Amino acid sequence: MPVELTKEIVDRTSYSVLGAAMEVHKHLGPGLLESVYHKCLFHEMKAREIHFLSHLTAPVDYKGYITETELRCDFLVENCLVVELKSIDSLAPVHEAQLLTYMSLLKAPKGILINFNCVNLFRQGQKTMVNQFYRDLP
Repeated sequence: MPVELTKEIVDRTSYSVLGAAMEVHKHLGPGLLESVYHKCLFHEMKAREIHFLSHLTAPVDYKGYITETELRCDFLVENCLVVELKSIDSLAPVHEAQLLTYMSLLKAPKGILINFNCVNLFRQGQKTMVNQFYRDLP
């Protein structure tokens, strides 16, 4: 029987993912390609038994035309959290818009944008966003 999604469950999931990302960053540091961080975070989340999908497809409704589109969404974790990875000098508004779009398409209540190209991942390298799906959760 599936567990009803709550804000507490979503927040606990995001905490677990951030812990895994900080572990990757602690061992690798900044300056590598995004693909390297993706592979290492993939491994770290598997080791922590965090359930996720990576580089998935999702239906896009364009004026009633439904198409399966291969998104470049890095991770959909526990079917409730979108995780988008970057390894760039600084995050731009388009990166936040990308995360919000993925969250909407995947009906995920929360998303985390993680930029591994920083000195302190917790203070400088992550931004968490929520949407109406999150606000409607118990």
